[in-house]
Amino acid sequence: MTPGSLLLLGISGPELTPAEAALFRKLQPAGYILFTRNIVSPTQTRKLTDELRSLHQDDPILAIDQEGGRVTRTKDIAPAAPSAPTLAARGDMVKIAEAGAFTADLLRLLGLNMNFAPVLDLDHFPGQQNALRGRCWGRDPQRVIDYAGEWNRWLRKRSVASCAKHFPACGRAMSDPHHDLPSSPATLEDLLAEDIIPYTALMPELDAVMLAHVEFPNIDPDLPASLSPRMIRRFLRDQLGFDRHLVLTDDLDMGAIANRYGRGEDVKLAITAGNDLAMICHQTDTAETAARALDELPRWMIDEALARIDRFRRSKLRGPLLWSDAAWENATSALAKLAAEFEEKEDDIAKSPVADY
Repeated sequence: MTPGSLLLLGISGPELTPAEAALFRKLQPAGYILFTRNIVSPTQTRKLTDELRSLHQDDPILAIDQEGGRVTRTKDIAPAAPSAPTLAARGDMVKIAEAGAFTADLLRLLGLNMNFAPVLDLDHFPGQQNALRGRCWGRDPQRVIDYAGEWNRWLRKRSVASCAKHFPACGRAMSDPHHDLPSSPATLEDLLAEDIIPYTALMPELDAVMLAHVEFPNIDPDLPASLSPRMIRRFLRDQLGFDRHLVLTDDLDMGAIANRYGRGEDVKLAITAGNDLAMICHQTDTAETAARALDELPRWMIDEALARIDRFRRSKLRGPLLWSDAAWENATSALAKLAAEFEEKEDDIAKSPVADY
């Protein structure tokens, strides 16, 4: 593996271009993330994931944001599972388990092996435009543990790796990190009293953790959480004990980071801080610049991250389900039946780009 293997990359469209295929063969990134722009039909999506897999000797991460509700990347080809707040409002653990299991079945048929969910952010500001409208399981840590934990459990039981987000507390953001860098006055004591509880309680059942693009000046006055050694190496890994989990940044193309750091500096800061993966979702043409910058890091730092990625790949990633039209019909029918049992609250004011990617 090379420094390029510390990257997780987006793809431009529904088909892999020759230039992208050549780039990916050269860089051998750890994996890829699919968005709505990559998903036109079930068979096209499965063909895309099969082609991405064929570029690697070992299975790459093939990830997606499939939370349910408005953050459902397959909404053009399959029913959306109920959102976290809709499921939490009912509090029916059987239905929450079904949502996790049916989501996993759909993703594995499409050739995906990792879901960037569940959201563990506490909903501190439910009316705020901070990108989390309609995505949180609740405000109370115990409710989040119960509900997100059950959903996560069944996603993993159906062989899709999970990723808790957005550590330590994107729910404390007062603005949308897709546009700018939010700031929170919270201290470590504040976070430990509430926001961190779902992470520590669910620690044995979490495969990965995604960092928030939020600054906490009372913890690190210089860097946002996603690029902070104080937050990742010292707090998440050393103090809380997440040293064997895969840790990754949120999308470095978000305004919160892209508007402040150049490509190259951002990925170096990310890995130096303790992330294993730097995620570039949209500006994939900058991936070679990112890989060259990563090659400047100390070898021990690269090797440490590569070892965790390799361990994750070998222990957490499972192959796709055998494709058939009947299997797809069964998976979508199960989701449609579940969704019909819930009335999803429409929020016309929630306009974060996260729902449109």
